[in-house]
Amino acid sequence: MNAEKRLELFNRFRKANPHPTTELEYTTPFELLIAVILSAQATDVSVNKATRKLYPLANTPAKIYALGVEGLTEYIRTIGLYRTKAKNVIETCRILLEQHDGKVPHSREALEALPGVGRKTANVVLNTAFGEPTIAVDTHIFRVANRTGIAPGKNVEEVERKLLKVVPEEFRHEAHHWLILHGRYICIARKPQCWNCLIADLCEYKDKTPLPEKGV
Repeated sequence: MNAEKRLELFNRFRKANPHPTTELEYTTPFELLIAVILSAQATDVSVNKATRKLYPLANTPAKIYALGVEGLTEYIRTIGLYRTKAKNVIETCRILLEQHDGKVPHSREALEALPGVGRKTANVVLNTAFGEPTIAVDTHIFRVANRTGIAPGKNVEEVERKLLKVVPEEFRHEAHHWLILHGRYICIARKPQCWNCLIADLCEYKDKTPLPEKGV
């Protein structure tokens, strides 16, 4: 995909959704960090259901740490991998309290040193909580980048590097959200909704799906 197409593509995304953001519910950088840790291999919907019960009672490192692993587990057991996530969250809270005065660090290195926080999670926090122009490549973005031809790559790191290189600077902060929402609702894995896609004429995917017949 050439630069002219990419520019038009992101212009359309911006026109359709000028202020995109994460579907995870949060009010502070810490709440966002915990929600993103919990969202690994889980849906945002399932995480939001859990945090709606958790955050009114415990939404700081000290309060969640005080729950302990077993106490936290009661709130998040409906989320996939909840036992491992409970341990990671409690340990993350301990590190935040002991090393960062209970605050979420504003650096990639410090974020990635937290249990359960990888590059993708760090990118989400840096982008959404701190306004950094990072692009967190998950399965949705990886698929969209490859399928459309925006930034094809063999792995998530390669796609991230290419996206940071080819996405025009004015769109870089919002690009993560536009691409993930597009992959989640339109450019879905099994059968992309090409007939309902606002960038279909720009997309380089060869096997575009036609409008389904009624009753099918």
